[in-house]
Amino acid sequence: MKILVVDDYPTMRRILRNLLSQIGLTEVEEAGDGGEALTKLRGTRFDLVISDWNMEPMTGLDLLRQVRADANLGKMPFIMVTAESKTENVIEAKKAGVNNYIVKPFTAETLKAKIAAVMG
Repeated sequence: MKILVVDDYPTMRRILRNLLSQIGLTEVEEAGDGGEALTKLRGTRFDLVISDWNMEPMTGLDLLRQVRADANLGKMPFIMVTAESKTENVIEAKKAGVNNYIVKPFTAETLKAKIAAVMG
């Protein structure tokens, strides 16, 4: 399974890559922001996007909306990662079409369960 990890903090991308590796998922590419992610998504086939919510200049929510609006990417499984557990954020992400939502901090097991729920 090919995964795109999107986060503006290199440390968080490395943490996510390590957690994914712990659960046997090693085919991982990274993007430092939503714009870079869109370019990669439009140029390469990915099976899953795991994106941070709080990024500049394009937020994870904006990225999700762009992905859902794209005819070729619209069905892409998308997991949002955030430090925010506010109900209104979860509702906003669900309305935008997120497949699952993970609140930081989290473990490899949590990540594995969320991915399994999304991928079936």
